[in-house]
Amino acid sequence: MFWVPLLLLACALAALSCGRLCVAAVRAAASEARGAHEGRHLTLYEAAFLSGGPGRVVDVALLSMARRRRLLLAHTGWATVVDPVAGDDLERSVLGAIGPAGQSRIAPVRTAAAAGDGVRALADRLVAAGLAVPDGMWSGIAGAARQVRAAAVAVVVLGACATLLPAEGREGELPVAVWFALPFFLTVSCLAIARFEVPTTRWASPAGRRLLGALPSRDDLTSVAVRGLRALEDPALRAALSHRDPNLDGYRETRP
Repeated sequence: MFWVPLLLLACALAALSCGRLCVAAVRAAASEARGAHEGRHLTLYEAAFLSGGPGRVVDVALLSMARRRRLLLAHTGWATVVDPVAGDDLERSVLGAIGPAGQSRIAPVRTAAAAGDGVRALADRLVAAGLAVPDGMWSGIAGAARQVRAAAVAVVVLGACATLLPAEGREGELPVAVWFALPFFLTVSCLAIARFEVPTTRWASPAGRRLLGALPSRDDLTSVAVRGLRALEDPALRAALSHRDPNLDGYRETRP
């Protein structure tokens, strides 16, 4: 019966990790249920945020301003202001990030505008509508999922150790490994359910992903908002926006 403590440890690891993931899933579901997103249509900036976060929003704003001859984007990675009048909060953030000189490298502009009030207000609206993952929830879900996967590996290791113990391969007619299959099945089932019930992307909630899937591809700006710079056909603009802060794509703004 030396395998019993190992089985109890395996069950405890599985139960605790699955419980943490279930709590994270319930919080995500409650956040989505609070939003009013039925019949809602995404704007270009909203689609960009849900698909790629703050950096994608700024990319779309820069491209939109360049298409309307408000900015010049050089393939060398510089932005030059042509028309200093902002059309919305995002453009105001971009112009403010470029500064009074009217010219700046695109990478610091992108970083500063992504952390600005315009993007933060957009994120808050999407969270309130149940379309974006609330601040801190994604890290909690990702951490819980990692813990469940680690628990599944630990259960397999403990089961292997138990079956290798002398005279511990069977208890009556039932192999010891069968007992360890129970906590292993619990962890795998929990991960499978979470795959469909909790957000699987950093930015969009399940409701947000559904709206993204229904978004018509009206033009190339919409394609960039949803798919990123790889959807941009103009090589000069793609080269200009490829000059970026390598830390920004991992950036998640802090909301109070």
